[in-house]
Amino acid sequence: MPTVTIDDRALSVDDLLAVVDGARVELGTAAREAIAAARAVVDEALSSHAAVYGLTTQVGHLRDTRLSEEEIRGEQEFLVRSHAGGVGPPLPVPVVRAALAVRLAGIARGGSGASVAAAETLAAMLNAGVHPVVPETGSVGAADIGQMAGMAQVAIGLGRAEHRGEVLDGGEALRRAGIAPLVLSGKDGLALISANGVSVGEAALVVARAERTAEAADVAAALSMEAIRANPSVVHPAVGRARPIPGQVAAADHLRDLLAGSALLAPGGAASVQDPLSFRVVPQVHGALRAQVAATRAAVETELAAAADNPLVSVEDRTLVSNGNFHPMVLALACDALRIGVAAVGQLSDRRLSHLWEAFFRQLAGPPPSAAHGLALRPPAAAVVAELRQLAAPATLDVPPLDNGVEDHATGAPLSARKAGAALDLLADVLAVELLLAGDVLAPGSAGTAPDGRALGTGPRAALELVRAATAAAEPYPDAVHRALRERFPGSHPRG
Repeated sequence: MPTVTIDDRALSVDDLLAVVDGARVELGTAAREAIAAARAVVDEALSSHAAVYGLTTQVGHLRDTRLSEEEIRGEQEFLVRSHAGGVGPPLPVPVVRAALAVRLAGIARGGSGASVAAAETLAAMLNAGVHPVVPETGSVGAADIGQMAGMAQVAIGLGRAEHRGEVLDGGEALRRAGIAPLVLSGKDGLALISANGVSVGEAALVVARAERTAEAADVAAALSMEAIRANPSVVHPAVGRARPIPGQVAAADHLRDLLAGSALLAPGGAASVQDPLSFRVVPQVHGALRAQVAATRAAVETELAAAADNPLVSVEDRTLVSNGNFHPMVLALACDALRIGVAAVGQLSDRRLSHLWEAFFRQLAGPPPSAAHGLALRPPAAAVVAELRQLAAPATLDVPPLDNGVEDHATGAPLSARKAGAALDLLADVLAVELLLAGDVLAPGSAGTAPDGRALGTGPRAALELVRAATAAAEPYPDAVHRALRERFPGSHPRG
């Protein structure tokens, strides 16, 4: 397994995904120095008896209640014990690993004031595969306190954790992994729980899947273009030069590569001088999805490079600063917009399905053959698109005031990211049906050709072979197509 070193440079999305996939992590020298420097400021604040949120005072609406010396000694463990909570099924292990890695990277920036021991414990849990079992729903997106507290409980020997396929008490999981439970001190407890590890981690996983899904959407569109003899003028380079939106240009370039060798590119190859909009605006709509994916990736990268703690340790000013950096508004909005982009691509695919349906029956000489796999899935695809539209509703505007009105705004970031993953699942369903129905239209043709004998592009030809191989297997549809898609576009489906 490769090793990801967490040091003074920002953790990249690709490094985070490597950790999720099992890469080992280690703390670099610069990270240890930054952590130690910030911890020294925390120790100074404790010695000065200054009022510091969550350190020498209570939290939430009791923020102005000072703690006694005895209470200060137990406050960090109290925070971890008292804030773990949630409902629903456990978070998937990839999301848990992502959340632990995000928190470790944040601590390494120095702003948290956590101890080196706290960072080492998180690294050891990742390396040994000790994965806290915490509920999926437990945060409104103003720091993922509920889930992060559940993870911190395992770090101190409490809670529940999965280790080598077995769910154990947290202390037993640590013992089997050879990890000593963390003894909390200073600001360790608050630093471990007041972070957006789940939101940022799941958004990173979503970005990786969305990038693959955007490519798969182009493949489905290209196969449909072959099926109805669409006009390829929409991917002509002049179109992109006239309106140089990066995502649109990238989608058109990809479609043009897929169609290389197609008879559609020859004079007279298209059936019409201009197709319905669901074919004509594929680069624009697929390009818009790419733009939202890029915006979400940028938001994740910003969070991975940030110190998003409250209070924030400023080593330069030798102080702890109360602030709102735990509020990942840009990330939450990016995931909201991403879901709209996903729904738009799904809607476009659904519109193309109607034209494929018409093309299938237009060329049919008798009753539909039993091997027509896409026909029966046309109504379910329409139902999926309806659900996609529902998932596109914003998650960022629905959180009520909490904690006596002190916490009177939240971002909805974890819900927004989780819904984006669900939307990608549904889009994969719609694209699978499009591939199947386009394959039905092209089924009478021989390998590499359409029914009328014209040559198919390299991309559609490969996609058609993939669909035929998948449908030849005795598996439920569209599961076989999903499996083949996963081989061609790793990470695109299912969630995580």
